[in-house]
Amino acid sequence: MSILVCGSVAFDTIMVFHDRFRNHILPEQIHILNVSFLVPDMRREFGGCAGNIAYNLHLLGADPLIMATVGDDAAPYLERFDALGLRRTHVRPVPGTFTAQAFITTDLDDNQITAFHPGAMNHAHLNRIDDAEGVTLGIVSPDGRQGMLDHAEQFAAAGIPFVFDPGQGLPMFDGGELLHCLKLARYCTVNDYEVKMLSERTGRSLEQLADLVEALVVTLGPQGSQIYTAGHLIEVPCVAAPALEDPTGCGDAYRAGLLYGIANGYDWLAAGRLASVMGSLKIASRGGQNHRPARHDIAALYASTFGVEPW
Repeated sequence: MSILVCGSVAFDTIMVFHDRFRNHILPEQIHILNVSFLVPDMRREFGGCAGNIAYNLHLLGADPLIMATVGDDAAPYLERFDALGLRRTHVRPVPGTFTAQAFITTDLDDNQITAFHPGAMNHAHLNRIDDAEGVTLGIVSPDGRQGMLDHAEQFAAAGIPFVFDPGQGLPMFDGGELLHCLKLARYCTVNDYEVKMLSERTGRSLEQLADLVEALVVTLGPQGSQIYTAGHLIEVPCVAAPALEDPTGCGDAYRAGLLYGIANGYDWLAAGRLASVMGSLKIASRGGQNHRPARHDIAALYASTFGVEPW
């Protein structure tokens, strides 16, 4: 039994400007903007939705398959996959490209200026779902536009249930395309902002969207999450985090917990609780893949929060 994780593999370069952008950007001169920020603090993180989701599934004890595209600069990431024991059979190098990467500059007020280069991600459609064997569950997470559409079609054609997770890729699709993907999917995950955009683009209410899938999962940050399934609403509380350090990758950690629960036959409340635990553990460290709880640590937080064991 394998979970196939389709999505981006990316590098995140995060820089800190030790001042405030507003002190260096003159509103009356915005039409000839030419600014430079000295950033003495910089770190490079392993990221991307597929990378983050697979990493968290690995923490849970699962053995996911990653389906993604990377560029000529991917060697450090591929070495990381190997060191972790994450299979990269379907991580396709695309010669002449860079691996997708975000360049994020943050000031002292936590304002951010981000530049994103998709690079090899634009070639995600070169990968095909039927190239992967033994897959029983999948997820289509943010990736190249055509790749997301193709993988949704291919999952459905193969009879493999999958989660449609449009995320930050949602603005790439019109209402008809989003409805088509929802009808192909078994499940859908979005955050509170994305579900409003999904509703606006499709012209469907939240309840009507929920009727298209077995479960529509909406994350609400510190307010927890909601799971709409079979005409019912399940409220999942947020799990108190050991520390509040960095929300980057929390949504991906949540999705990993949800996938693990679905794959192992959990009911929706239990799956949502495990997802919430994973998000809580992630937020306590910087970056999308620097938290390292052992499986027993995950179980302990689940048990102490909900009074039952997760497995």
